[in-house]
Order: sequence, then C-alpha cells, then structure tokens
Amino acid sequence: MTKNSSTEGRFRVADLPQNRRTRFELRPDRDSCAALARDLGLIALRKLSLTGELRALGKSDWQLDATLGATLVQPCVVSLAPVTTRLDIPVRRQFLATFDDPAAQAGAEEVEMSEDDSAEQLGAEIDVTQVMIESLALNLPLYPRAEDAEITESVFTEPGKQAMTDEEVRPFAGLAGLRDRLAGGEEDEGGK
Repeated sequence: MTKNSSTEGRFRVADLPQNRRTRFELRPDRDSCAALARDLGLIALRKLSLTGELRALGKSDWQLDATLGATLVQPCVVSLAPVTTRLDIPVRRQFLATFDDPAAQAGAEEVEMSEDDSAEQLGAEIDVTQVMIESLALNLPLYPRAEDAEITESVFTEPGKQAMTDEEVRPFAGLAGLRDRLAGGEEDEGGK
C-alpha cells in the first residue's frame, strides 16, 4: 500500500495503481489553516486533516474513503463569544469516468438531483485537498452557540413606530389574554 504525506493533495489518475490502495494523509500548515479560516468566516482553524485512501472501482472509476478531522473556532450566534468545535467526519467520494451531471442537462427547465451526492466526474486528477475543503465547509456547525449564551428579550421596531417586545410579536399572545378574559366573564355571568 502506498502512503502519500504530500501537502499538494493531487493525484494523477494515470499514476494511481489499479491493484492496490493509495493511502494519503493531508495536514495543512498553520498559514494554510489561517487562510482557510478567513475564507470560511471562522475565528480560527486550529487543526485540519484528511486521512484515507483511494482505490480503483472497476477499470475506470475510483473511490475515496477518508476521515476529516478539524478543530475550529466560530463566533456564537447569540453572544459572539468564541465556540470551539471538534469534527471527526467520514468522507466518501466516487469519481466516475461516465458521469451524468444533472446540472449540465441542456434545455431542461427542471433537473432531478440524485440522492447520491458523493459521485462526481473523474478528471485527469483527483484533488484530495479540494475534497477536504468542501467536506469542512459542508460540515461546519450552522448555529454555533456557547453553553452559557442566553437570548434575552428582543425589541422590534420600524422607524417612527412604537417598539414591540417579544411578547407582543408572538401571534397567539393576545388570544391567551382574550381566552382568560372570556373565561372569567362567563363565570361572572353564571354566578349571577
């Protein structure tokens, strides 16, 4: 089995052995992680790695099986405090010599997307670095939240209008008060 520790992360398909797996381990340096953190809107990307292997699928297709590992820091959606997250994600991609790309169907108004989003067109190279970056971007927490972050009362307003509180914005808040008043009124009428 071949092992590649190159930071380049590109494999020419013509050079890959058909009869054995090609192992790889990508670990970008500190400067690369800092640049990627800026691109993805992260506070920091402390660690990043993609470890796995490429293997032939039949005579012309290839499969990548790997594990993405990352330690990243994002701003909390409530308080903007730093939130650290550890990711350990399995990654699988298939690179197919004959690939029907639904997005490339000319003239089709509607395109039906396949449920298998791990398949893509095989080119002259397999760019493992690109797979690592895409996998990281797709697996970032959407709403990172610090443990002690609390949402307090919000006030909503338009220019020149009276501010509305959270309670006033809730659509059924007034109905609960009306129900209580009606229930109280019915009891008064029944007691007379």
